[in-house]
Amino acid sequence: MYDIIIIGGGPAGLTAAVYSRRANKSVLVIEKSTFGGQITFSPKVENIPGFLSLSGNEFAEKLVEQVISLGADVEMCEVTKIIDGDVKTVVTDGGNFEGRAVIIATGAKHRLLGLENEEKLIGNGISFCAVCDGAFYKDKTVAVIGGGNSAIVETLLLADLAKKVYVIQNLEMLTAEQKLIEQLNSKPNVEVIYSTVVSSLIGDTELSAIRLKNQNGESSELKIDGMFVAIGLVPQNEIFSEVLELDEHGYISAFEDGITNAKGIFVAGDCRTKKVRQVTTACSDGAVAAIAATDYLDNN
Repeated sequence: MYDIIIIGGGPAGLTAAVYSRRANKSVLVIEKSTFGGQITFSPKVENIPGFLSLSGNEFAEKLVEQVISLGADVEMCEVTKIIDGDVKTVVTDGGNFEGRAVIIATGAKHRLLGLENEEKLIGNGISFCAVCDGAFYKDKTVAVIGGGNSAIVETLLLADLAKKVYVIQNLEMLTAEQKLIEQLNSKPNVEVIYSTVVSSLIGDTELSAIRLKNQNGESSELKIDGMFVAIGLVPQNEIFSEVLELDEHGYISAFEDGITNAKGIFVAGDCRTKKVRQVTTACSDGAVAAIAATDYLDNN
């Protein structure tokens, strides 16, 4: 029996574990694949307070080391469901675990293009976050894949850094808000390529170019230094839908304090409803959710 079971070992979940242990609660962190979450794909991170520069893996290792040194337990297994009650039962492929409170911090995955070698090139020419990685492409040529609000926001950030930015949109028009499109049109170093998809990636260990195919089936090659994929995020909350309220996009509905519609179940990080999804806001969510969970336990 644990005081708090944390599902997810990214920055949000691990920060929640730190705060929970410092409140003298017994803690179990369950992670199904890699501790650290999406940040581990970034070879160089420069927007974490207190560090001029470090890799995502280094940051994740420091967090895990801190959590274990504070006395939290960790398990590598996949959660399949939560059975709600005064005591929560977390069902996994490695057995069942019981806790008085649960913090869900499963994050969200970036939607991929589904191309060969794509995952291998993440962090080696393929990025998802201009705030995180844009500075590495100063005075270089990059492509942004997508035409919605997220893609155009990324493009506007990159336009102030890169020499040239190509926007690759599979439709005949951009789907972003008109105000963003107007800002985009004012950038002389941005070129939008419509009705075109990326058909393949060129580069074994480092992305050097992309092959494009337009609606007429014509192919072309575009040499670039980097590519930012901005075609949406995919939360991984389906297994919680019987217990928790999800919004229309599949994110767990919650207030800023991480409190959900289910008593004793809290949420933190990219898997929850929120506007900004960054490593620093994930850590903030983890701290806030842990404090809320601690208050819940102390008052029940």
